[in-house]
Amino acid sequence: MTHSGALLLEETIKISGLDAALSQALAPWRRRRARHDPGKAVLDLAVAVALGGDCAADLAAVRAQPGLFGQVASDPTISRLFATLCTEDADAQAAIDAIRAARAAARERVWDRRRPMAGTPGRRVGGQVIIDIDATLVDAHSDKQHAEPTHKRTFGFAPMCAFVDHGADGTGEPLALNLRPGKASPWKATDHITALDDALAQLPLTERAQVLVRTDAGGCSKAFLHHITNLNLEYSIGFPARDGIATAIQAIPEAAWVDALDGEGCPRESAQVADLTDFIPIPTKPTRSEARHGPQSWPADMRVIARREVPHPGAQLRLTDHNGWRITCFATNTPATTTASGTPTRWSLPDLEVRHRQRARAEDRIRCLKDTGLRNLPYYLFNHNRLWLEIVALAAELLVWTQTLAFTPEQPARRWEPKALRFRILAVAGRIITTGRQRRLRLATGWPWNHLIDTGYATITA
Repeated sequence: MTHSGALLLEETIKISGLDAALSQALAPWRRRRARHDPGKAVLDLAVAVALGGDCAADLAAVRAQPGLFGQVASDPTISRLFATLCTEDADAQAAIDAIRAARAAARERVWDRRRPMAGTPGRRVGGQVIIDIDATLVDAHSDKQHAEPTHKRTFGFAPMCAFVDHGADGTGEPLALNLRPGKASPWKATDHITALDDALAQLPLTERAQVLVRTDAGGCSKAFLHHITNLNLEYSIGFPARDGIATAIQAIPEAAWVDALDGEGCPRESAQVADLTDFIPIPTKPTRSEARHGPQSWPADMRVIARREVPHPGAQLRLTDHNGWRITCFATNTPATTTASGTPTRWSLPDLEVRHRQRARAEDRIRCLKDTGLRNLPYYLFNHNRLWLEIVALAAELLVWTQTLAFTPEQPARRWEPKALRFRILAVAGRIITTGRQRRLRLATGWPWNHLIDTGYATITA
């Protein structure tokens, strides 16, 4: 039997209650006299994707191992299930909402057992939940519904993704994957707002008050920043070098620049940061109606922080570069001093800049998703592919939740990407035997990572 390491995934499913939650959520779509539970079918497909599959036909790998995964639906049954769940737009949205509700309930149980982020829940300092939002492109190699030319001159789709960052000692998990047509703009404020609202709905209630939202410059819109502010959340958003940035760079005194830090907290050579907020020219009074066109000014508590560094050899110069320095900016509403539980914590400019630069982890999360079913959307109909993205999210969450529950932050396996996790843990061969009235799984002798499977299983089932 191959994929014996997937026993860890099965134990994670039991602990999270994902099987029962999906079964209950999709019960309205179960037909009378149906042999297969829709929730079990969706979960089996997610397991197949977690094991490396990228289409519904790869469910055959799970179906071939009934001793480990139980009874699995056939390919025609899966096709009929997708047709049932996505008959109309309203049905597709209702099915997606039901799956997301089951995911949120399972996430709460996993986080209650072992919180994936360091720090204390409920505190903005040390226990903060960081949501990274970013758009990506998924190529389509055939004509599919709403597949269109993209802004990067490719052809396909432009999903908007939201992740929660586990920090340096972990990976991250998807909160929302919203499929969009190919021509959708990566700067559209309403799509960022929708992604954030969907992501917040996935978090446990006790975690929603200490959220930091990070995006690149695509999320820098007045409407989005006001939305975050109205939710009483913090943000760290890439800020385009315009709206008086060049004027501020020329006006700021040289003494205002301080050394930047690298990821280890050490001074970074040839890089400095400064607060530009007081040097940006006061904008003219807006003339457009806020009622019709949305907010026309930036939030009052917004700070703009700039970073300058010497461009690497061969880098293309920009119009915003100043005296040989490469200038990048971001906006944040994190105050210089934050008080949590009576303990003041100072946020220096270099610390804020390092925190914003760690947004690049979202690119790693997207790359991992494309190794877990996102690289190619297998269906023609748009709603079918929307449902497929929910299965991709389930598959990615199963992998991350298994790592969270099975391994401590000190173990390298906690940070492995899906390819390494599949090759070393999930793909081990084994054999199920019955002895002493007990069923046991015997793994291939000499597999180099057997000890991780043993200790991981013991940790999950403890």
